Amino acid sequence: MLAKIKSFKKINLNIKHNQKIILKDFRSIEILTNNLTIKFKENHDSIGINLDTNLIFKILSKEFVNIKVTKIDSQFDLKQLVKRKPKLVFSGIKYFNFNNKKIWLNDFLDLHGINYINSKRSSYDNVNDKSFAKIIMQKNNIKTADFFTVKPKEYLNALSLPIKFPLFIKPLTGGDSVGIDQNSIVNNFEEFEKKVLDIHSNQNSSCIAETYLSGKEYSVGILQDVMSKSLIAMPIEIFVKGDLNGNHILDYNTKKHDLETVYPVNDPIIYKKISELAKTAFILLKGRLFGRIDIKMDMKGVPHFIEANLMPGLQKGYFYRSCSINLNMNYEQMITKLSKNALNSA
Repeated sequence: MLAKIKSFKKINLNIKHNQKIILKDFRSIEILTNNLTIKFKENHDSIGINLDTNLIFKILSKEFVNIKVTKIDSQFDLKQLVKRKPKLVFSGIKYFNFNNKKIWLNDFLDLHGINYINSKRSSYDNVNDKSFAKIIMQKNNIKTADFFTVKPKEYLNALSLPIKFPLFIKPLTGGDSVGIDQNSIVNNFEEFEKKVLDIHSNQNSSCIAETYLSGKEYSVGILQDVMSKSLIAMPIEIFVKGDLNGNHILDYNTKKHDLETVYPVNDPIIYKKISELAKTAFILLKGRLFGRIDIKMDMKGVPHFIEANLMPGLQKGYFYRSCSINLNMNYEQMITKLSKNALNSA
């Protein structure tokens, strides 16, 4: 009997919180970081989610015992990670470059049977190129704006363009509205050429040109509830003040300085429409555990798929705000929920 009592005390470390006993989880979690995540304040190509690793550690330490922050700066570090084989890797890193060799983190973890918090690398291939994601939507009868891809000097004049003005021009790859500004809506060929060249020069990217949708803008957080095997859609409306031309553009400067306003979606019909569209898009793009789907209305109020983010930011961005507004989750609850979901998906 004494042996059983000692065993129980060893397995179940407990802490007092508001006079309640909370049993901690012993499953091991490693939060990955490297030099790039430390040095770069802006996103780097190899970083999908900029994480405050110390904050994540502090949050998860409240419920998990075997948790550590691990710096990965070499292939040796990755091999040591495999030897430890944690139950979960919490990371926003896409890939490492070691000895001129690119190692995609989630591919590597899949190869060694280690679980992680987000989607598979193959799913990112579906959304990294915005045109590819839109093609998937079109093939499955999901409404999205007409579009074409373009690089400088590819078209000779307005008559040669596949679709009519006004057009919305943005980089073919990348996120956070980088490359989007007040000149992104173009109404003639001169404006079109100027914006395409600007993106090519400053973002080193081809462009996607799409029919401009003038309606309201939404972002729908998607959270996969592993226990119930269901998707939870969490829509929010994003409002941006009109510019001198009356256009509401969610551009890089607006996002960077938090100049937009976020609202709950109170209209039950719109709520249902955009939630169903977002969940369908998430499934078609083979999303896993969590993500974000961006949607915009046309002038008639018909929702259209814009793009998807399967590695949405985990600071105080749209994904967090969608959790807060729709599920009344605070930041700690969101991080804990994502971790438990991933652990239970194994």
